[in-house]
Amino acid sequence: MTKQPLSAHAQSAPQSQNGSPLSSFEFWPGWIFYTPIVIYWILLGLRYRDFSTPTAANPRIETGGLCGESKSGILDMAGTTAARWIAPYTTLFTSTDDTRRAEEAMAHKGLSLPVVVKPDIGCNGTGVKLARTSAELDAALAAFPRGIKLVIQRLIPYRHEAGLFYIRHPDSPHGTLSSLTYKDIPALSGNGRDTVLELLKQDPRTRLLLHIYTPRLQNRLHEVLPEGETIDLVFTGNHCKGAIFRNGAADITPALTARLDEIMQDIPDFHFGRVDVKFDSVDALRAGEKFEIIEINGVGSEATHIWDSRTSLREAYAAQFHHYGETFRIGAKKKKAGWKSSGLWHGVRLWRRQKRLLASYPMND
Repeated sequence: MTKQPLSAHAQSAPQSQNGSPLSSFEFWPGWIFYTPIVIYWILLGLRYRDFSTPTAANPRIETGGLCGESKSGILDMAGTTAARWIAPYTTLFTSTDDTRRAEEAMAHKGLSLPVVVKPDIGCNGTGVKLARTSAELDAALAAFPRGIKLVIQRLIPYRHEAGLFYIRHPDSPHGTLSSLTYKDIPALSGNGRDTVLELLKQDPRTRLLLHIYTPRLQNRLHEVLPEGETIDLVFTGNHCKGAIFRNGAADITPALTARLDEIMQDIPDFHFGRVDVKFDSVDALRAGEKFEIIEINGVGSEATHIWDSRTSLREAYAAQFHHYGETFRIGAKKKKAGWKSSGLWHGVRLWRRQKRLLASYPMND
């Protein structure tokens, strides 16, 4: 199959079956979309006699990565093989004189600007900030409440981003990739006549999502964008923040699977989750080369290809049911081997804590 070039400035989204740049359910309220999944989870919990069985799937991670887990804590578990593929990072608790302390922590790890600043406990890209200068670093750190643990990570030079979903059963010698999703960053291209707001209203996708894009562009909405100049509409590769997701399952190769399996088996007792990466090119990714890991997510992560606008609702639920079913099956095997699940009420407490933290974070870039 001839590969089409992967555009970093995706000017248009894939078309759904009805010709829309959005799927019929992509921006449903969460309580509507996830209700069948919650019901399925309850049924599985009754079957396995433990609603928190999935938290044992990655037993060394808080709640298995369902909620409230530390991003840096997962990365810290990486052995020498896995660590080579993870973008360098450091951590910082917000307090006083944050910028000086951040620069000292960065220097200790050999980091320099630009960097990405993000909360250590987070979800859906909330609070992720890009800092290219000392002034931007200072502003990013100041935007968070005091006492918050942050991850400061080197900005990966690769332009393209993908989510790779990894599953390995405890009784299997090797893992598999069940999903690959490309995360395109939409961009506006100026014509020298129209304002940023007018350009947003002209695009088939962005005009439907003005409430997502305009808050980040408040200071530029009435600016006329020169011909040929482009503006990225979002930095964070998350669909609910405005990125465009495309199903890349056709690019899952034995070489890529073997490479990710090698990496993930160097993280103790990790069996299920999504690995978010930035990569150089599709050909390089297919070969299992020239990519770096942004973060590793546990059992609370999704196979994000379901947010490709061409995915039907039936296909999306089939993927969700399959993956959550796997978490129960793997968790049950880990419990049989002697590991314990987190417990329902412990998970609820951490979920509430995470929800409070998310509400306190600044808008993502």
